[in-house]
Amino acid sequence: MMKFKHMLRAGLKPLLLTCLLLGWSSSSMARNMELPLASVYAAIAPLGSDEPLFSQRADHVVPIASLTKLMTALVILESGLPLDETLEIGRISNTFGKNSPSRLRPGTRVNRLDLMRMSLMSSENLATYTLAANYPGGVPAFVSAMNATAALLGMSQTRFTDPTGLSPDNISTARDLLILTAAVYQYPVIRDLSVQGQADMHFRSPVYSLAYTNTNPLTRNENWNVLLSKTGYLSEAGRCLIMVAEIQGQPVAMVLLDSEGLRTPIGDVGRINRWLRNQPPGEVPVAAAEYARSRIQAMR
Repeated sequence: MMKFKHMLRAGLKPLLLTCLLLGWSSSSMARNMELPLASVYAAIAPLGSDEPLFSQRADHVVPIASLTKLMTALVILESGLPLDETLEIGRISNTFGKNSPSRLRPGTRVNRLDLMRMSLMSSENLATYTLAANYPGGVPAFVSAMNATAALLGMSQTRFTDPTGLSPDNISTARDLLILTAAVYQYPVIRDLSVQGQADMHFRSPVYSLAYTNTNPLTRNENWNVLLSKTGYLSEAGRCLIMVAEIQGQPVAMVLLDSEGLRTPIGDVGRINRWLRNQPPGEVPVAAAEYARSRIQAMR
């Protein structure tokens, strides 16, 4: 954890200062039009800034589904465990009543780096669980490390109960997740794996191959420079997305929580992009807007 404390002092603060010097403060980037989003909860900020350009119920505590996997990757890298060490795929001990199919065969030998690759780019739950199960002390110790890291980062409204995001008791806020986004962005390996568009995985023990595709289609879109990405979904959480993208030459962090429809967060990202460029952002589709209204109504 000492390494991580040093990173906070030496990494995040200069990043914040750089963003502010570049003019990405909320005051200088004030938009002249409204931003309609399908996501119920949202926070948009210059990467590393604690001044959102836009926020929407950003302090509501809600389930975060597979966005959890960014914290899992952070804890793995902070642990210093060798990424080239080969681990054996087992079975998830608790799926919290969720359907969690995996094409990985129990007994397959995979190194940590490739497990992280599958976890981040395609949200592979069994790969993620294997990372945690092979942490010193196993899954309970790993989850404790996740919560300790969240506390160290100042994510005061965040709690983890499992490493995959299958548990709806993994909770946070859009504002807290901006902090996590800035922290994981410090690691090039997390950035690179999270935005890899696709990967063919070849296993030797036993011998078979699997093709994986990134759950965020914008990572394969030449019109976007996606710098960090993670999607998530549970029925309790709706569709979720954390993404950092270069917009007008600067990295912008976007946290979008709870929308309906596989591509709905992608539609929100398009609206955010246009809004940041002072272009008409466009309207939210009727079905997505109705879903958001129903979720908001249920809070009352």
